[in-house]
Amino acid sequence: MPPPLIRPELPEGAGAGDRRTPPSVDGRPPWRWWTVPAAIGLGLTLGAVGDLVVTIIGAATGSSTSHPPPAVNIAGDIVFDLGFVAGAIYVATVIGWRSPSEFGFRRASLARVLWMLPLAAAVYFAATAAYASLLGLHGSEQLPKGLGSPSDTAAMIGVGVFVTVIAPICEEFFFRGFIFGQLRSWLNSRTWGPWVAAIVTGFLFGAAHTGSAAAKYLLPLAFLGFLLCLLRWKTGSLYPGMALHSINNSLAFGIDQLHWNAAKLGAMALLALVAIAGIAGPLGWDKPPAPRGQGDASGPSPAPAPAAGSAGRSRR
Repeated sequence: MPPPLIRPELPEGAGAGDRRTPPSVDGRPPWRWWTVPAAIGLGLTLGAVGDLVVTIIGAATGSSTSHPPPAVNIAGDIVFDLGFVAGAIYVATVIGWRSPSEFGFRRASLARVLWMLPLAAAVYFAATAAYASLLGLHGSEQLPKGLGSPSDTAAMIGVGVFVTVIAPICEEFFFRGFIFGQLRSWLNSRTWGPWVAAIVTGFLFGAAHTGSAAAKYLLPLAFLGFLLCLLRWKTGSLYPGMALHSINNSLAFGIDQLHWNAAKLGAMALLALVAIAGIAGPLGWDKPPAPRGQGDASGPSPAPAPAAGSAGRSRR
C-alpha cells in the first residue's frame, strides 16, 4: 500500500509557501474546526435558496405558492438535499479534498459486506421494534399531504425515487462521507475516535430530520445514522450504507404508504439499488477495497422504520 498522500495546508497568510500539514491517522488533512458547521450552514442556505427557486418556477407555471402541488414539493425536497451535497463539495475543495474515494466512494470487500450489512440491519430493526414496544408506538408514519396521496400514481413514483434513491445517495455522502470523515480526522484516533464521531454524526443525522419526521422517530433515525457510520468505517465504503439506507426507506415507504406485499417490496428495493449503483457506482468502482483490517484508512472515515429522507426540510 503506498504511503498516504499529504495534501498542502491552506495558506494562513503571505509567505506560507509550500508548508505541509502532518497527516491524521487516515492520511487526510487534519480537520479544520469550521468545516462541519460551514458545510451544514452552506447546505441549509443552498437548499433553502434552491427550494425557493423551485417554488418561484412552480408559481410561474400556475402553481399555488401556499399549497404547491406534489410535483413542486418533491422537486423542492430533491433540490434541498442536493444543496447539502453542493455545500460539502465546496468546503471539501477548499480544504484540499479532490478524489471521490476520499469520501468513501470505493468498492467494498464482498466478504465484509455479506455479514456486516445484514448484522447492521438486524440490530437496527430489532432496536426500533424494542423502541416502539417500549413507547407503545402503533400505526405508521404518513406522508405529508403536500407530497400526494397513495392514489396519486405519479406523485408516488416521484416520492419513491426520492426516498429510495436520491436521499440515500445525498445523505450518505453528506453525513457519512463528509461529516463522519471530518470528525474522525479531528479526533485523530483509531481506537475511540470513530465511535465518538459516529455518535455525533448519528445525532446530527437524526436532528436533520426534525422537519420531515415525527419527533418520536428522531431517536431511531439517530441510531440508524450511528450504525451507518460504523458500516462506513468497517467496510471502508459508502456503498453498503447507501444500500441499507435505501432498503430501510423502501420498506418504510412500501409498507406504511403503499401497503405492498413482499414481492412488490422486493422489486422496489432491487430497482432502487440498481439505480444507486448506476448513479453513484461509477464514482468509486475503479477504487479497490480498503486493505483487510484497515477499514477506510485510505479515505475519509468509514423493521420497517421511518424513512430517512429529506433531511431537514419541513414538507408542506
